[in-house]
Amino acid sequence: MASHRTLKAWQHAKILAVDCAKAARRFPPEEQTALADQLRRAAYSAALNIAEGSGRRGARDYRKFLVTARASLDEVEAILEIARDLGYIDPSAFARLEARRDEAAKTLYGLIRSLESRAAMRPAARSLG
Repeated sequence: MASHRTLKAWQHAKILAVDCAKAARRFPPEEQTALADQLRRAAYSAALNIAEGSGRRGARDYRKFLVTARASLDEVEAILEIARDLGYIDPSAFARLEARRDEAAKTLYGLIRSLESRAAMRPAARSLG
């Protein structure tokens, strides 16, 4: 597998993780160990699962990590909406973070699809029976 640093999906997820961590710092003190921490962990998880998956040997294992990263991006989306509705993120910051999350999700989805299509193109293993 390619180095995670060369993957657009990882690059977008990393930028999102950094931006979410910065946004989480501005949450109120009572949310720092709750919603802010959950936002940071979900955003970090997306980038870290892409990186870890790219180091795996088999396509099936790699895909599992990418699917986990995709779920983390869905979690980021939900947390951002809650934070916006609670007034922790202003509308313009929300729009920027949402756009970053969407870009990360699109490129990750493309990577998953690419991996699946490559797996489908491989000839089936022939049994010797």
